[in-house]
Amino acid sequence: MTLLLSDLVDAARDTTRRQRFVVGETGLRAEAEELGARSIAGRFRAALDAAGVSVIAEVKGASPLRGPLRDPFVPAELAAEYQDNGAAAVSVLTEEHFFAGSIDHLLAVSSSIELPTLRKDFVTELYQVFRAATAGASAVLLIAELLDGAALREFVLAAHSVGIDALVEFHRPELLVAAVESGSGIVGINNRNLDTMEIDFEHALTLAPELPPDIVSVAESAIREPADVVRVAEAGFGAILVGTALVSAEDPGVLLEKLVDAGAAGAEGASAMRAGLGTADRDTADPDTPGTADPGTPGTVDPGAAAAEKQGDDDYPDIDFDSATLL
Repeated sequence: MTLLLSDLVDAARDTTRRQRFVVGETGLRAEAEELGARSIAGRFRAALDAAGVSVIAEVKGASPLRGPLRDPFVPAELAAEYQDNGAAAVSVLTEEHFFAGSIDHLLAVSSSIELPTLRKDFVTELYQVFRAATAGASAVLLIAELLDGAALREFVLAAHSVGIDALVEFHRPELLVAAVESGSGIVGINNRNLDTMEIDFEHALTLAPELPPDIVSVAESAIREPADVVRVAEAGFGAILVGTALVSAEDPGVLLEKLVDAGAAGAEGASAMRAGLGTADRDTADPDTPGTADPGTPGTVDPGAAAAEKQGDDDYPDIDFDSATLL
């Protein structure tokens, strides 16, 4: 099966066109602004900004090649299980054609749990941002590979104007600056290359030191087990987004609890490591030349500590993607 990233975007646009026949963009934006005026802004970011590595647990019905991921699949019940087992937020896939998602799933999840929710889709139109807000989302995912720097800033401002956050995701290193400068304050590094759909677990770990400390950083894709979360914590990430591994697990709640515990332990260990490095630096510094000690590089990764490439959360094996036309 050959599937282009443009197919996924076109499908999302088709859904948006159908939704516009029901509610026009002007009316939708007015509704979103009214809801935003009564909402608590920044809920999603605040949930991720807690101590440890926060887990964004994802609700999705299928992947393009693997088909249904869970039977039965009841979004609200799965989200409730996530809430009961320590998730900080819930991501809901709303793409209909390839992921068996729906805006109705977002509505159902957002109205049935107290956690903030993220609309995850292939967002290229402002209408989708406003629809996320009216469906109860606390945040919307924006993909830097699909929106240039000016568009990212525009979409982030639109999200903030209706009281929701934006998680800006990128994979290609050259898009890091655009993601950071988008103004979202929440930046995700996707271990999946959207041009080839290959996954490299080391990718986010390698780029982590380039992220500024005043944002919430999120590692995405290829995170399946507690050991992965510990390494992400050591690299300095504040959150992870986990999808297929949880949805397809025999007991999603048990796996989620293990990931949450690993996030807490990993963050404590990383803090202790940084403190230890600081003490060692002070002990070895030249007392006559303050500040000359090597400050160390906390959060860097030993390339020999794990395999260079990790396959996980693999929605698109062997797909030929071409995303060049979507910038």
